[in-house]
Formats: sequence, structure tokens, C-alpha cells
Amino acid sequence: MVRTIELSERQEKIIEIVKEKGPITGEKIADRLNLTRATLRPDLAILTMAGFLDARPRVGYFYTGKSSTQLLSESINKIKVNEYKSIPVVVNENVSIYDAIVQMFLEDVGTLFVVDDNNLLAGVLSRKDCLRASIGKQDLNTVPVHIIMTRMPNITTCKNEDLLIEVAEKLIEKQIDALPIVRETAEGLEVIGRVTKSNITKAFVDLFKNE
Repeated sequence: MVRTIELSERQEKIIEIVKEKGPITGEKIADRLNLTRATLRPDLAILTMAGFLDARPRVGYFYTGKSSTQLLSESINKIKVNEYKSIPVVVNENVSIYDAIVQMFLEDVGTLFVVDDNNLLAGVLSRKDCLRASIGKQDLNTVPVHIIMTRMPNITTCKNEDLLIEVAEKLIEKQIDALPIVRETAEGLEVIGRVTKSNITKAFVDLFKNE
């Protein structure tokens, strides 16, 4: 459930006045509430910054017609990947499965991005991949990660300028924990970051706090 913005009783009254009489000046709103313009200034600033009201010079305040849920949705749809990305954890495709598992443990991550000798994206290695390999009879010290990793075109990627909400939808759809952020080069895809479920959770928490 999306949490709506909580307004004070006075702020609710201000919105009702502007709905009924807008556009209306701050002085006239203050008169209707038997308050001074100075007392009302913080409330008007909050309502304007939150998007409930808009203001035009020499005209006054008017109601935008948007609900708190709509305003929150608009805020979510403005967040870009580059605002909440993390440093990628990468391994070479010839590293052993055992060394990759150790790397996951040391870095405390659930996904490793596998690169070739040119440092270009070659695959993705998840905890599930490592667990599946561990159950088998193969020697984890001698088998390279490229044997068990997910390869193109089955790798889902994203870019710095993508919307974070779209990345969240991809994570849910693919049932994965992280996406590599890539930059296209003439040779292939360069891994420049990662987006995880934790990054997205932090973005939403920050948004709710700001709201």
C-alpha cells in the first residue's frame, strides 16, 4: 500500500479554500482563517513544494487537482538509476567457482558480474548458480565460473539514465536480486555499476521520509 502524505488540519483547510476560491492570494487565505500571512507562510510553502498547490506571481495560489498518491507516483517516476547505484563486484570468467563463492562471502553480495579479459560483461553469477554447482560432484576449485554463469542474451541489464521503478519491475519479473549497470562500447558492454533490491528499498525509504 502506498503511504499518502499526512497534512495538518490547517493545511487541509487551506486546500479546501484554494479549491473553492482559487486562484487566491495568500493574504486572502490568511483572512479567511483569521491568521496572519506570516503564520500561514510555512504551510503554503509545504503545500506548494509537495505539489498540492501552485503559485503564480500577482495571481495567487491555485489547486493542482492532484492527490497525494498521484504526487508520490510522480516523484517515484523521476528517480534515475544513477542516483542510487552501487559499485559493481566483478570476477573474471576464468575464476574458479570456489573463488567466486569466497568473493561473494567477502563482499557480502548475492550476485557477481562476470567479465572477460577485456573487462566486458560476459555473464552473471548468482548464489543459486553457485549452490547448484556445489550440490554436484564437480571440484569447485577446478571448474571456472563461465561453465555455470548466465550468458547473453539471457542477461538483463540497465543504464544510468533508466528509471529506478523500471529496474524494480525487471527484478520482480525476472526474480533476480541485482542488475548490472552497463555502458555500451564498440567492443561490448562495460559494467559501471549495479542496482540491487537494497538500493531500491533505500530509494523508496528516502522518498517517504522526504514526503
